[in-house]
Amino acid sequence: MTIRPLLQWPDKRLRTVAADVASVTDAERAIWDDMIDTMDRVPGVGLGANQIGVMQRLAVVDTSEARDKRIRMANPVVIDASAVMREYDEASPCLPGVSAKISRPRGVKVQYLDETGAEVTRDFVGLEAVSVQHQIDHLAGKMYFDNLSKTRRDMLLRRARKLGG
Repeated sequence: MTIRPLLQWPDKRLRTVAADVASVTDAERAIWDDMIDTMDRVPGVGLGANQIGVMQRLAVVDTSEARDKRIRMANPVVIDASAVMREYDEASPCLPGVSAKISRPRGVKVQYLDETGAEVTRDFVGLEAVSVQHQIDHLAGKMYFDNLSKTRRDMLLRRARKLGG
């Protein structure tokens, strides 16, 4: 297992839609392992593969205190979402030092392939739902700040540029 370098905004790969995974093999499992090591090092509660320059629809999420509830997902898709919205403070290690309150569905039902290659449909609620949606956005070439108004997005990006030197 390896800690991989994270792409930094505005790397174009962060705006590129990742390719579907044809099947889950040892290669994908090794990428997930590296992603978990990288996520834990950041530290964060999720990571999309394109954040480490791997252009496949792979994501990992672990919002547990003990860091022992690893969820490995290939080709995750939201198939249902709660009408109830919830605001969370979101950030990305690809754009360090800034964050924003983002409103997302409080719960989502997601379909994905797990580490065995089996198709899974699972409900996520709260912070887990936020992280899953955030990673799915990454895999679609979206950043969390795309959910902000143009004015708030511009302010956040200006602040990030100032922090970055």
